[in-house]
Amino acid sequence: MSSITQFFRNVSSEMRKVSWPKRKELTGYTITVISTVIILALFFAGIDLVISKSIRLILDL
Repeated sequence: MSSITQFFRNVSSEMRKVSWPKRKELTGYTITVISTVIILALFFAGIDLVISKSIRLILDL
């Protein structure tokens, strides 16, 4: 039981050392992540569309 208590004390101690981002930084990071996800989703959707059309064209011959 002592080890569990010590674990949570250590967790609490480490959480106090964390440097949390400010609101402006967090907003910037969030916008960056969402933009990157949207761009990659569009990119892979385009690649998927090209490959699908190519395979359909080859199979229809």
